[in-house]
Amino acid sequence: MQRIIKNGQIIDETWQLLPKDASLDDIRNSGDIIVPLALWVEHDRALLARDGGLGVWLDAGEEIEEIADQLQHFQVIALNFPAFTDGRHYSTAYLLRTRYGYGGEVRAIGDVLRDQLFALRRVGFDAFALRADKDPQDALQSFADFAEVYQASADQPLPLFRRRA
Repeated sequence: MQRIIKNGQIIDETWQLLPKDASLDDIRNSGDIIVPLALWVEHDRALLARDGGLGVWLDAGEEIEEIADQLQHFQVIALNFPAFTDGRHYSTAYLLRTRYGYGGEVRAIGDVLRDQLFALRRVGFDAFALRADKDPQDALQSFADFAEVYQASADQPLPLFRRRA
């Protein structure tokens, strides 16, 4: 079973992340699932009729604006990083927290590494599914890499110079 970091703790994964080519036939009526955006767009009514928890995941080229008026249906929004160098979803997480006021779990999935976690948390991520070859225990240390931040972000809306005044 995969272990993830959520709210600064290492926990066992309880959600099933469905692959991009999943169909309704692959889904049980119960259990917590995270579906690809395309499956949600095509079968939203059937997915809402299920008994289990519901999440959606977006690939790097998919925009949160497509489902911005439906965020209340999801307990988890997972944002896929196909490569650690692809930072498009930093903006997506920030928009979820600041513009759309999303209060559920925002999870980083895909090519997620220790070096990204501090910055990912700052923009609004609160859960991290690290790449399979990385140690979550070691990655927890990244949250203590910096004692103070200068810039404003989702986790600290005031820049340092405003906080010191």
